Amino acid sequence: MTEYAFELALCSHLEDRREWVLGRQLGAAVADPGSRVVDVCAVVPGPAFDHRTAITSETIPPRAIESDVGPGRAVDPVDAFDCSPDAARRAADRAVEVDFFEAERRGSRRYVRQTTRYPDWIGRLIGIENKPDLGRPGELEWQLRRDVSLGLFDAVVLATESYVTGAHLNRIPEAVGVWRFCGSGEPRPADTLARSDDGEFTVVREPTPLAPDEPGIEPLDERPLRTDVVVVPPAEKARKRRAIAERAYGKGWRPRSYPPCASMCPTDDGRPYCAAFDRVVDPGSACGESCPAFEPGDRPPVDREGLRDARTPWIADPDGVRRRQAGLDRFT
Repeated sequence: MTEYAFELALCSHLEDRREWVLGRQLGAAVADPGSRVVDVCAVVPGPAFDHRTAITSETIPPRAIESDVGPGRAVDPVDAFDCSPDAARRAADRAVEVDFFEAERRGSRRYVRQTTRYPDWIGRLIGIENKPDLGRPGELEWQLRRDVSLGLFDAVVLATESYVTGAHLNRIPEAVGVWRFCGSGEPRPADTLARSDDGEFTVVREPTPLAPDEPGIEPLDERPLRTDVVVVPPAEKARKRRAIAERAYGKGWRPRSYPPCASMCPTDDGRPYCAAFDRVVDPGSACGESCPAFEPGDRPPVDREGLRDARTPWIADPDGVRRRQAGLDRFT
């Protein structure tokens, strides 16, 4: 499999077997944002997960969560956010759109308040780095050492299709768990072959729990005889963990859209299978009119939200919590 196909097959496999919320390609650096992207993040539901699912199916903006907007008296977002006025208004607008805030007007000014208190819904975060072919490791060792040193996740795992030898394990940080996942070849369309249920999943090594509640060391640059690092305090790690979990909750792992091509025949779990090339392809980079096999057709009707709702604890269309705030006007 390509790395993209392997990643989606693993997500489908985990979605079938674990009560986790999965998100792909999420930023996992604190001091140097954008310098580290984790392939898959698994969020293990925490004690107030049901409260979180009731609010919205979308990502709640981290700035809205961290702001001084509460569920009582409505406030001007410009005064409640630690950012520029324009950024504050944009974050507040988005929080209203996803039903985490509600808005009211007093004359020409707009005020907001939370529809509910933000719940403690995040149990554990598991970072999964996918490398199907360990013969082509790239920067794998550096990435994993960085993840362990920072300790942003509760556990870090390497997933591979390769046979894992002792030499491989010696090059991987000891705290990193190792999974071997071997799919049953490339999946076919839904009417000819089911999901990756025929795949083989083996835990080669369990991960060692990390310490997200303690300060972490984030390497920034590695050169001969020198590595530049930053100490990341627990509070900053906690904010980043919440942002990652929220992004995973809103994003999921399936592609946002599927190309309008006659060869696009998604599998029953929503992976973008191409009949022309007999494999799963990345619509964002492999599809389009520049593809030699492109043939205009209808965009396949994949119900991403319905699939995710049916297969995970995530809820596509929650009742919302705005109705619980009846009577709060007495506080204004």
